[in-house]
Amino acid sequence: MELSDQLKNLFPEHEVPEETPEEKSDIWLQDDPLECRFEKRKGKVNTIIAGYTGATEDFKILAKDIKTTLGVGGSFKNDQIIIQGDYRQRIMEILKEKGFKVKRVGG
Repeated sequence: MELSDQLKNLFPEHEVPEETPEEKSDIWLQDDPLECRFEKRKGKVNTIIAGYTGATEDFKILAKDIKTTLGVGGSFKNDQIIIQGDYRQRIMEILKEKGFKVKRVGG
C-alpha cells in the first residue's frame, strides 16, 4: 500500500488538489547570439557568457539556472555570466535547449 493510499484511509474527507506543472520563467529570447568564451583569470579557467540585451533580472535567472544545472560555482558581473571551469560545450547545449542562439568565441 502506497503512502497516498494510507493517507486516504486516515483522512477520507480530505481532497488532494490537482498538481499543476511548474511554469518556466519567461526569459526574453533575443535575435542576436550570446557569446560563449573561455578565459583564464588569476590562473583559473572560466567560461564567460556575454551579449544578452534583455533585462538584467532575466540574465540573473539564466545564470542561476545554468549554475544549478551544471552544479558549479559562478557569478554575474558587468552584464556577464562567469562560470567556474571550462563548460562551453555543455552551456551552449543548455542555451540552445532554451531557445537561444549561441556563438562560440575563441578556441
